[in-house]
Amino acid sequence: MSRPADQDCHIEHASAVALGGRGVLIAGPSGSGKSGLALQLMALGAGLVADDRCCLWRQDQQLMVDAPAAIRGRIEARHLGILNADAVGPVQVAAYIQLDTVEDQRLPPLRQISVLGLSVPLLHNVQAQHFSAAILQFLKAGRWA
Repeated sequence: MSRPADQDCHIEHASAVALGGRGVLIAGPSGSGKSGLALQLMALGAGLVADDRCCLWRQDQQLMVDAPAAIRGRIEARHLGILNADAVGPVQVAAYIQLDTVEDQRLPPLRQISVLGLSVPLLHNVQAQHFSAAILQFLKAGRWA
């Protein structure tokens, strides 16, 4: 899958991981846990796409994500340092996780966010131990209405 040069894509302050060619974009302010959630998902089997900066672009009516070349295969682990990781990508963005909004509904409605003019499922931060496992299952099989 081809991708534009770093200077030709939209750079977003976010992290991204993927499983089976489907990725989640993890967004939020500095210190909100983007890298931490990405590390949890990687421990469960997801692959690292990008940490802290994501290169986004439209391709065939899909939102795509990859790492800028300078940080490909690197992820920050607070209080440990910059770690190496096998990089995956580019991948299609299957969901956008907004960490600075906490989910307060047990069965939330289907939400969407527009990124580069494309509609993407929007998930809010779930402050429960199962959050990373649920995201991984979302990547494997999607969400039932």
